Order: sequence, then structure tokens, then C-alpha cells
Amino acid sequence: MQNKQEIALDVPAGKKPIRVKQTLCKHVRKALLSLGGEAHRSMVIEHVARNLGHDVRQIPEELQLQVIVSFEQTWRDERKRAAYGFHLPFGEGSHRWGVLSDPMVAA
Repeated sequence: MQNKQEIALDVPAGKKPIRVKQTLCKHVRKALLSLGGEAHRSMVIEHVARNLGHDVRQIPEELQLQVIVSFEQTWRDERKRAAYGFHLPFGEGSHRWGVLSDPMVAA
């Protein structure tokens, strides 16, 4: 029995790639704007989870991952980055996220 449990734990959790939902990007943008335009990604995730009706003490791991992936994929796509105004104030690899109040104005 123990071997089966160990094998089951070795299997990756989500087999399907996460698709970026535009509504989630809008939630991230709204959260960043309400947090003053910049915040650590954990604060953004909490804000989005709260707005979606989740208990911020127990945010589903899948939601956390979806928020991170949606920001990162949008940030990497030049056209979407311009549309949403997402930026990384401290550069790539930073967990501090930012948003421009007027997304069509380059930083």
C-alpha cells in the first residue's frame, strides 16, 4: 500500500496546461489598481481570491497558480501587456507586480 501512495504522489497534479482567462487578468488588474498600482504577488492573489469569494486563509492552490500564470503570460505577450498595463517594477524574476493606470502609456 505504501508504494502505491508514493507512486501516486510522484504524478504531477495538473495534466492540462493552464489557460489564461481574460477575466482573471481583469481581476489582477483591478486588484493591482486598488493596491496602489504595485504589490507583492501574494497580496494580489489574496485580493483576487477575496473578490471571487474565497477564504483568504485557504486559497486553493489551483487558483494561486492560475493567477500567477495569467499575469506572467500576459506580461510576456507584448500586445496583451500593453492592453493590461502589467509590468514588473524590479525586473523579471521579481514577485512584485505592477500595473500602469493608463495601460496604453509605456513606462
